[in-house]
Amino acid sequence: MSPSAEFSDDFDGPGLDTEVWVPHYLPHWSSRAESAATYAVGASELRLSIPPEQALWCADDHDPPLRVSGVQSGVFSGPVGSTIGQQPFRDGAVVREAQPAHWGWTPRYGRLAVRARMDLAPRSMAAVWMVGIEDEPVRSAEICIFEVFGDAVEDGGGTPSAAVGMGVHPFRDPAITDDFAAVRMPIDVTDFHVYTADWRPGRVDLRVDGRPVTSVAQAPDYPMEMMVAVFDFPQKAASAPPDHVPVLAVDWVRGSPTLA
Repeated sequence: MSPSAEFSDDFDGPGLDTEVWVPHYLPHWSSRAESAATYAVGASELRLSIPPEQALWCADDHDPPLRVSGVQSGVFSGPVGSTIGQQPFRDGAVVREAQPAHWGWTPRYGRLAVRARMDLAPRSMAAVWMVGIEDEPVRSAEICIFEVFGDAVEDGGGTPSAAVGMGVHPFRDPAITDDFAAVRMPIDVTDFHVYTADWRPGRVDLRVDGRPVTSVAQAPDYPMEMMVAVFDFPQKAASAPPDHVPVLAVDWVRGSPTLA
């Protein structure tokens, strides 16, 4: 798909559109079998979840322990044993299962919007973010459209709120500096909200339900893919009921090359 094309997925079909989405989380560092998402498409939404029996991701290598269900709109890696791959989680990480290049949706600039809700406990987190396709290591920065930790969700006195993380991270891109903030907002994240990034040369403006939240005066200048995922941190097991299932449900994803 052209980086300048309009994009829309309402998750109205009988299943996930695998011409766009890869239903695995960074499978090159693990394997397709061990990184497979638990998900369902129905009632016009993509529902990612982590049931209690779901195994750890990179169980013998990722510290702290992590479980994750995610989809991504692109993937590629170098050969097994190489260090060529997207979003390495530690220095020296090596490819365990080579991934052929798959570019389902890789925009370069434009309006990126997601309508989503989530059910989190203090041990879980949900996020949608854009990452550089990393066909070159420096093309690796991140635009975080939203990141919500369950322990930052509050319902004090019946007035719900959540700290919503938004901004950019450089990773291996020397042209980007870290500019990220978790802003507390008076929203109930178990309800649907629209999270938007307006990405243009030299600037990213981030909004929730049309309300400006933060802006950063820098921006990656290369194609990026979308990552959509819910995470569970077993080390925080005491903070949630043992049968709690974290959920990230996405009603739709939109991408437009224009900001009008």
